[in-house]
Amino acid sequence: MPATAGTLTGVITVTDVEGKPVPPGEAIVYVVGFTEEPAGTPVSIEQRGRRFVPELVAVTAGQEISFPNRDAFLHNVFSASSARPFDLGSYKQGESKQKSFPRPGVVDVYCNIHPEMAATILVLPNQRHARVDRAGRYRIEGIPSGSWRAFAYVRLATKPVSAPIKIEDGADATLDLTIARGQAAPHVNKYGETYRDPAKYR
Repeated sequence: MPATAGTLTGVITVTDVEGKPVPPGEAIVYVVGFTEEPAGTPVSIEQRGRRFVPELVAVTAGQEISFPNRDAFLHNVFSASSARPFDLGSYKQGESKQKSFPRPGVVDVYCNIHPEMAATILVLPNQRHARVDRAGRYRIEGIPSGSWRAFAYVRLATKPVSAPIKIEDGADATLDLTIARGQAAPHVNKYGETYRDPAKYR
């Protein structure tokens, strides 16, 4: 950590499309404007209870994510996102597959069998990101001195929310943001087709 690194803290308020506050859930705050090498910390998105857990993950460009199947039936993890299209194929309980994410971008992930399963991966240029707590509070340490931009993100966000920040000689900064969460929209399977009835796979 640089000697002049500072800390960004604040509170993220999440609302519905009508502006009413809702629980912050898995909201993530991140800072852009500089690059760092990825951390060696393992990152995992489980398939459990016909859900991806967690449904929102932030990694640094170059990191790898594992996708273990904890359910007693097949899953097929895929993404059609231009930032990182991939298809891990179908695999059973107890198995895990990995994928690396070499460049920044937003990657939406689905299961080709269960349409209700969806997750988002934020592939970021550095390690300066944090998940909020239950009260919406966050803390990002190790930000180098300079003028940067901080973003708040939730799955299904109606639009990006960000603001400039300035870290001077290692001083701390604060930033509160409000972001709106929209509704999930139907999506197609990896073949670009409407999903068949998933009940047969359960």
